[in-house]
Amino acid sequence: MALSYGSWPSPITAELLVAGAASLGEVLVDGEEIWWAESRPEEGGRTVVVRRDVDGTVTDAVPTGIDVRTGVHEYGGGAWWVADGVLYHSDRSDERLVRREPSQPTVEPLALTPMPEVPRGLRYADGRTTPDGHWFVCVRETHAADGLESANELVAVATDGSHRVQVLVSGPDFVSSPRVSPDGRRLAWIQWNHPELPWDDTELWVGELERNGRLSGARQITPCRKSSSTETGGHDTGESFAQPEWRADGVLHVVTDRDGWWHLYRVDPETETLDRLTAGTFEVATAQWVFGLSRYALVGDEIWFARREEGVDRLAVLGSDGTITAVEPLTTDAPATSVGSVAAYGTGVVLLAASWTTEPTLVAVTANGAEVLQRARDLKLNSRWLPVPKHVTFPTSGGEQAHAFVYSPTNPDCEAPPDEQPPLMVLVHGGPTSSVRPQMQLAVAFWTSRGFAVADVDYRGSTGYGRPYRHRLRGGWGVLDVDDCLAAARYLSSGDCPVSGQVDADRLAIRGGSAGGFTVLAALTFHDVFAAGASRYGIADLAALTADTHKFEARYLDRLVGRWPEDEAVYRERSPIHHVDQLATPLLLLQGTEDRVVPPSQAHAMASALRHRDVPFKLIEFPDEGHGFRKAANVVQALEAELAFFADRFGFKAADCD
Repeated sequence: MALSYGSWPSPITAELLVAGAASLGEVLVDGEEIWWAESRPEEGGRTVVVRRDVDGTVTDAVPTGIDVRTGVHEYGGGAWWVADGVLYHSDRSDERLVRREPSQPTVEPLALTPMPEVPRGLRYADGRTTPDGHWFVCVRETHAADGLESANELVAVATDGSHRVQVLVSGPDFVSSPRVSPDGRRLAWIQWNHPELPWDDTELWVGELERNGRLSGARQITPCRKSSSTETGGHDTGESFAQPEWRADGVLHVVTDRDGWWHLYRVDPETETLDRLTAGTFEVATAQWVFGLSRYALVGDEIWFARREEGVDRLAVLGSDGTITAVEPLTTDAPATSVGSVAAYGTGVVLLAASWTTEPTLVAVTANGAEVLQRARDLKLNSRWLPVPKHVTFPTSGGEQAHAFVYSPTNPDCEAPPDEQPPLMVLVHGGPTSSVRPQMQLAVAFWTSRGFAVADVDYRGSTGYGRPYRHRLRGGWGVLDVDDCLAAARYLSSGDCPVSGQVDADRLAIRGGSAGGFTVLAALTFHDVFAAGASRYGIADLAALTADTHKFEARYLDRLVGRWPEDEAVYRERSPIHHVDQLATPLLLLQGTEDRVVPPSQAHAMASALRHRDVPFKLIEFPDEGHGFRKAANVVQALEAELAFFADRFGFKAADCD
């Protein structure tokens, strides 16, 4: 059937994105049982902990209505842990830490922490139990009634319900990843201070953990030698640690990027120096935006790990002799392109694996093969509807290069007239220190199945390409990321891209959320390449963000833009809100009113300025959403609003628009 691009009918509706969806999250192994988290849009976006028994029976480990999440760093993660069949978790309703016996679902959980004086003022995350089960060692974030900056500490919480809490580490601005040694005598953790973030410059520490829940002998593991900017080609020289883990024999392992890439290291027990275990142009870790990320597991003398190279993940095994062996396929239909939540399981691992044509799936993997244990859902879609992208490296400003995954229009039932070229949707990921998700995304297929080409851009500053590329955005946010999105659009519309057809240069759109929303606003304000844009909870005023945002990102812009207030002129120069007189491109704004990361005032200010300028725009607010849309009805409304907006702008009749 020949139809114009954009008007192709598709079974991939906005409702399909959330219907029966259960986004699989963190995975833990307790004996022979496997536990994981599920985020369920149809249940108000709550997170549920699920248990898989030895016989394969799958049950919810928390009652209906319980939301297992934490607000530490606002982004959360690491909200639960399980040991010997006992579940420890944070309750989103009040942020208290509780101990729950899933085998006794009718019994009320035991509250381990006191009710905070400030609502949700005591938050807990990223915990582990001591081997004797007497203490739960975790991160605590304390919010004061006077509105002062929150305090982040490592604490030991008694598991007997006495509400005893021992402070172990206090003083650093941030702490994470407390890991108790197998004998319970030592504790390892990561800490850092403003203005750094966990992917910038952090420290690895160890200390002796006493049976009474106290810590002694705290000391820093030898940091890397600080090189000059000349030695490193002008790049910064910090060190970013991630995921410390103890082997069964008490040897500590960790990931760090001291050689320019996030690689595996072992801490020498005698000298407490680091021995590198892997090398090459790939990365084991990803940006630690949330707690609970696991990219490797210690399995006997082996290390099973995910490695990201050229934007995609692969699974590999590091043998005791230092050899690395690839392990695939990891899904039933195709090799995995995304790997996460790796946990030791028998002689192999259990993990979440996804490909370009499958959503994240719980998979058990050994050297002999893979077994699918749990799928998120059955989409009942032929794979011909699902686009498989090509990784593209393209030229950008300053004679440098950037990366993108390029998807072609994909619909087995439709084709376009031979003289027509497709519209292009440029996607901008958040962070900005983050990356494109290398897996099937129905939100991408939603557009490609209707006749859009899509370019998902890993602009300079993205993770997965080494530390210099990750930190290339330092001082350049609002400039280099924008340049890369413009360059991607020009590259594809010029016909120079060798892996896709040419797109319509008059129908270029850009879409992004959070930091990606800022890039959208900046691209439309300071350039005229795109014909339309959609910003989800995007940043319009950088100076206002420094005053309104939360502690975790309070000094983020010191690195990305400049010091505040010394560099106020730069903040103003790059903030779209101060240059609306240059903006004439139609714009859609989507905003959650409970957003504490990018407050609604940002969207309101932009809308007011656009209204004053008579620029076509639409602002849609969601009164029950924070930073990101979790609830099914809101996910549907937001995506359908974008489709209607771009259809109106580009002059096509979308098959499922009224």
